[in-house]
Amino acid sequence: MSNKPRLTAADFDPTVLRLFDEYVHGIIDRRAFLKGAAGFAVGAAGASGLLAALSPRFAEAQQVPTDDARLTTEYAEIASPKGYGSVRGYLARPRAAEAALPLVLVIHENRGLNPHIEDVTRRLALENFIAFAPDALFPLGGYPGDEDAARALFGKLDQTKTREDFLAAATWLEEREGGNGSLGAVGFCYGGAVSNFLATRLPQLKAAAPFYGSAPALSEVPNINAELLIVLAANDDRVNSAWPDYETALKAAGKRYQLLQPADTLHGFHNDTTPRYHEGAAREAWAQTLALFNRTLRS
Repeated sequence: MSNKPRLTAADFDPTVLRLFDEYVHGIIDRRAFLKGAAGFAVGAAGASGLLAALSPRFAEAQQVPTDDARLTTEYAEIASPKGYGSVRGYLARPRAAEAALPLVLVIHENRGLNPHIEDVTRRLALENFIAFAPDALFPLGGYPGDEDAARALFGKLDQTKTREDFLAAATWLEEREGGNGSLGAVGFCYGGAVSNFLATRLPQLKAAAPFYGSAPALSEVPNINAELLIVLAANDDRVNSAWPDYETALKAAGKRYQLLQPADTLHGFHNDTTPRYHEGAAREAWAQTLALFNRTLRS
């Protein structure tokens, strides 16, 4: 792990952070980011250096080694007849378990199954869950090992088929040997939106923790049975603008939910591979996510 001080959001001008958010979500392209950030760049690297500084550092942030002896991990390919035909994902579980374990689907951001999401999956396994993280990019060759390339591929997906792939993955996970049949879901950004969607489509889903994800269709909110932990950033107008209407729909339908919105946070604050990471808020959000899953999935 690097000994260099970790960069934080405070090291960047807010305009650069806004441009980066627009870039990673496809609102602007790389050229537009570089042009907009040029006035804030210093040194020979210029705006390209700013983009590199904001981009993920997977190895430096890894919390659980890929070969951790306490876990068993594997890649599994499953059938998805209503989606792309098949989907591949990363399965992690404790090596030794004395009882049947709860099941958690882990849903990535809009770059596919990258090393960070695999690490999050292993973190859940160390907490005595069986965790499975599908790769939405599998039909297009899988996560390509480069975030820009992954983002470009993501725009080519048929989201109707992709969502069916996630539904198929959830059903497959429920049936895993060693599982207790109790299913939860956690997702980040795009994955947060998918978590919200799954809650409207899977009546057996007991809990979901969507992190800064778009709201589901409000007409589908009455279908939700899961208890929700809605995690939002404090400064995230693009996602937060939909929350008041979503909350109104949840209240009207009598759904169980809690909002967690830590102060001084940006979209992506849980992702410890980038400067938008907020350690205190991320730890609190993760602790509350684990508490939700422990309370709802182990009974």
